Amino acid sequence: QVQLVESGGGLVQAGESLRLSCSASGRTFDNYVIGWFRQAPGTEREFLTTINWNGGTIVRADSVKARFAISRDNAQNTVYLQMNSLKPEDTAVYYCAGRRGSIAAESQQYDYWGQGAQGTVSS
Repeated sequence: QVQLVESGGGLVQAGESLRLSCSASGRTFDNYVIGWFRQAPGTEREFLTTINWNGGTIVRADSVKARFAISRDNAQNTVYLQMNSLKPEDTAVYYCAGRRGSIAAESQQYDYWGQGAQGTVSS
């Protein structure tokens, strides 16, 4: 089992960047696929990107492919989401999630979730 905690959210202006961190407890962190999702008020949870255990496989949603990047440091039990050129429509609660096995892009395929971090982009 793994416990996930997001950090790094905040308020930025349009065009600026944010880097979110997803820190995990447990000694088997490198067994887990980690994904990032977001949810804005009144919308469904949206897949953003995911990374396999060693960073060798990454999938990104087309909507953020040019601006968002995922990476991981297994020695630090942390996965990062670098978000650049932010827009007001990127305002949402950002979640990291974990699962064993292969890469997945559906939220229901993830078993472990963090509490979420608010990211707000002002115009």
